[in-house]
Amino acid sequence: MESVSERFLISIGATHPWNIAGVGVDARVAYEYGLRNAVALVGVTAQDQGGLHADFALPPAVVRAQLESLPAARAAIHVGVLFDHANVGEVARFLKEDAGTPLVVDPVLTDTFGSTFADARMLDAFKTQMLPLPGILTPNLPEAERLLGRTVSTVDEMVDAARALQARGPHAVLLKGGHLAGDPVDVLATSESVELFGDSRLPRELRGTGCRLAAALACELAHAKSLVEAVLSARAYVREKISAADAV
Repeated sequence: MESVSERFLISIGATHPWNIAGVGVDARVAYEYGLRNAVALVGVTAQDQGGLHADFALPPAVVRAQLESLPAARAAIHVGVLFDHANVGEVARFLKEDAGTPLVVDPVLTDTFGSTFADARMLDAFKTQMLPLPGILTPNLPEAERLLGRTVSTVDEMVDAARALQARGPHAVLLKGGHLAGDPVDVLATSESVELFGDSRLPRELRGTGCRLAAALACELAHAKSLVEAVLSARAYVREKISAADAV
């Protein structure tokens, strides 16, 4: 771990009681990257190994007050689950006012067990207000399917989907292929190029890998890595964590 700086990874998202997903993961990732962590909660969840039991979106005024209270020394911003259309609007307005800070948006629309965090109004708000922001979007295959309204199940379809999402505004899209049959492939699309990253599938499952990857990518960008370097390093970081951890 580097010595902890006075710069902050800003985390916008929700809680997980076990801290194996959501903003609890960000705190650990930021520490390992030598950054401090500041949080704006948009909601709380009750979930365990049996699935999602309850979730609650905080009132927009509470979310707004938290966003206005965040420290100014922002190294990077990681956005996770947003729950409802009103809080999508609050977060989007905040991000538009801080366009110079590296931004990673993980469109958490469902949990591991398939429970949805996004109704039709929230999904529409996300498409119109979050997708155009100049950050890095990190959907998995089910999330890309919901955002595009079409099936994504092959590498060729992933490339097309990543390009289609990137054309809607984000600086880049890292489409994660963990749901592919066989070994996973991730697709990174910018306006200029498409890169594919592949690995053998590890023989264990770990909850919260999407949250961890997005947080690590934000931290890599905070340390002035190029986009490709940041993606490679963040993927290696998560792979190391999966290899070293017990199944959760």
